[in-house]
Amino acid sequence: MERQRHQGMAKNTYMRWRLPLVCLLWELAMIILFGVFVRFGAEADAHWEEEKREMNLTSDMENDFYFRYPSFQDVHVMIFVGFGFLMTFLKRYGFGAVGFNFLLAAFGIQWALLMQGWFHSFKNGKILIGVENLINADFCVGSVCIAFGAILGKTSPIQLLVMTLFQVTLFSVNEYILLNLLHVKDAGGSMTIHTFGAYFGLTVTRVLYRPNLEQSKDKQGSVYHSDLFAMIGTLYLWMYWPSFNSAISDHGDAQHRSAINTYCSLAACVLTTMAFSSMLQKKGKLDMVHIQNATLAGGVAVGTSAEMMLTPYGSLIVGSVSGVVSTVGYVYFTPFLESRLHIQDTCGIHNLHAMPGLIGGIVGAITAAAATEDVYGKEGFVKAFDFTGVYQTRTPSIQGGFQAAGIVVSLLMAFAGGAIVGGILKLPIWGDAAAENCFEDGVYWEAWAAVCQRDGMSPRPVPPASGSWLPGAKRRRWDTPGALGTKWRHERWQCRLGVLDNVLAISSSVIRWLLPLTGAVLMGRGQPLS
Repeated sequence: MERQRHQGMAKNTYMRWRLPLVCLLWELAMIILFGVFVRFGAEADAHWEEEKREMNLTSDMENDFYFRYPSFQDVHVMIFVGFGFLMTFLKRYGFGAVGFNFLLAAFGIQWALLMQGWFHSFKNGKILIGVENLINADFCVGSVCIAFGAILGKTSPIQLLVMTLFQVTLFSVNEYILLNLLHVKDAGGSMTIHTFGAYFGLTVTRVLYRPNLEQSKDKQGSVYHSDLFAMIGTLYLWMYWPSFNSAISDHGDAQHRSAINTYCSLAACVLTTMAFSSMLQKKGKLDMVHIQNATLAGGVAVGTSAEMMLTPYGSLIVGSVSGVVSTVGYVYFTPFLESRLHIQDTCGIHNLHAMPGLIGGIVGAITAAAATEDVYGKEGFVKAFDFTGVYQTRTPSIQGGFQAAGIVVSLLMAFAGGAIVGGILKLPIWGDAAAENCFEDGVYWEAWAAVCQRDGMSPRPVPPASGSWLPGAKRRRWDTPGALGTKWRHERWQCRLGVLDNVLAISSSVIRWLLPLTGAVLMGRGQPLS
């Protein structure tokens, strides 16, 4: 009976054996591969005391963990809480947004540690990992979370896992080409994370185009409380973005500069987003979609140049421009992409990540090309762009050219990889929902829709009549009139309130979990090095 109920909801969405099989086989493969290849790095190994003597270090506080862990914790919160809650704006897909983001991120960081390890820290047949590897794995998964935004609500968990497997692989290849072969500087990932991730996701969603998605149009909107939950994600991302852009910068002035540039860019972005959101609406009212998303574009756009001498006023300019571009994109570009190019971008990642990512790459190329020893100092100039070894003869103008080439490589990798992976995901074996059941938690979750259907109440809307949803939603009624219809309406409200209670409980748990960690991190930051 359970299988029939699931199949009646949407064709081929039965996950009872497929999802456990994929997850368990994948985890078994990870255990084997980690056992063969992965070992602790020198600063995480029990031989650290011997290593410390050889390096003439006098204190454990000089271990890289104490420099990097606060930034790692901030980035980790961005990936799991920030991105997860940012996508809860859909009124009937909150479980899928947070839950599937959690799944693909946990799935992806394990594969990212291996892929990036093979490219960057493979020594004597082993991958040596430390806290910086954890940050880079989170960066890699951040690219996957961005692509997830384009196909949110339209794919099965199996499709998401398959996409994650391929995207992490392609991300690692693209990152190696840019950072190791082209010697590009991209500390905040405007090119490697945002440009690649966004255009990869847009290409995938174009290949997976659904001509009948209008059947789910009533579920693509938000309601009052879902927008509030999405704003939680926005605020976490906005607050921690300086840590994101500075997490892997060199200790000292570069990391300090990255945080300041990002801080200024984000602040300016909020002002221009608010201004243009009001300006572009007929009645001058603010649109919550713009506030949730475009206010973050400043962090994306300053990513590549964050550790360069962009200057605070330059950061304000970059943030201001990115806020305008992103807001205009939500008003004009998103409808154009869907109607003319058949790109169904659920979260609008083209406006938040793709265009600001391109801006970031261009600003990085210009800033690198304009670098001089007068601005950086002789030693600072060499250190900022790592003009040592085979790169010691590279000039700023040549570096600017390679920075621009990095944008092109990221775009080509995203388009080619997205087309191939999209074709794989289009195969009719992954259990994706029919068009009329997209953006619906009840397809894969024991959500209120599934409960109502189980009790004989259809979650499908009918033409407006008496009764209503929460404020801001369209009016709907139950099919059955009279006393029975009244009972069902009452039970439907109970279902909704139950879901809201669950989400509030989850939010409370997250906050209780974060507060002691935040306190511990702040205390750790306050400890002087001895």
